[in-house]
Amino acid sequence: MSDNQQAITEDQWHQAKSIWDYHQMHHEARPVDVAIGLGSHDLGVATRTAELYHAGLFPTLVFTGGNSPTTAEVFPRGEAVHFREHAIDLDVPTAAILLEPHAANTGQNITLAREVLADAGITPTTVLLVSKPYMERRSYATARKLWSEVEIVCASETLEFDDYLKSIGDEKLVVDMLVGDLQRVIEYPKLGFAIEQEVPEDVHAAYESLIRDGFTSRLIAS
Repeated sequence: MSDNQQAITEDQWHQAKSIWDYHQMHHEARPVDVAIGLGSHDLGVATRTAELYHAGLFPTLVFTGGNSPTTAEVFPRGEAVHFREHAIDLDVPTAAILLEPHAANTGQNITLAREVLADAGITPTTVLLVSKPYMERRSYATARKLWSEVEIVCASETLEFDDYLKSIGDEKLVVDMLVGDLQRVIEYPKLGFAIEQEVPEDVHAAYESLIRDGFTSRLIAS
């Protein structure tokens, strides 16, 4: 951890862990019609999608995502393009991968990936969404709002919270992201972006405490 990165206290760790657990849907990965790998800064999404393809859970997958300020430097050709290249390096056949290179948010990930599938003549009834671990619930709620006729199953890298903190290398940033995603889970249904998700009292209390402690860099104006 570098000098300009803030360590979190033990209490903050426990609060963040409760939010981390809440963000994951704890679905069992199972065979589906298609998978959608949601673009982000985390190449682990592509790794996990490739693992599940090789496990025989789906015949076709879509990588979706353009660029954002946080990914443009890491993935200069766009998130989906780099994810596709990584999956091919992991022996996923090129013919199994569809590409959606324009989406700039989760709603567009779902909507535009659906259009790419339709253009390919695919109308799925079951869809596996692969995302960052702390984005499962928000992607689920978004997909259920925008694509209510399909059954949604969520998956992500099977990392423990400590291991994810180490993989990112910036504890405060990770907690900021957990808090920011929970705010979106709470606020987006009011804006029509997602279905409502019940937030347990202890998780909401942890969220409010971490905001008071200054874990606010990923919050949106609400």
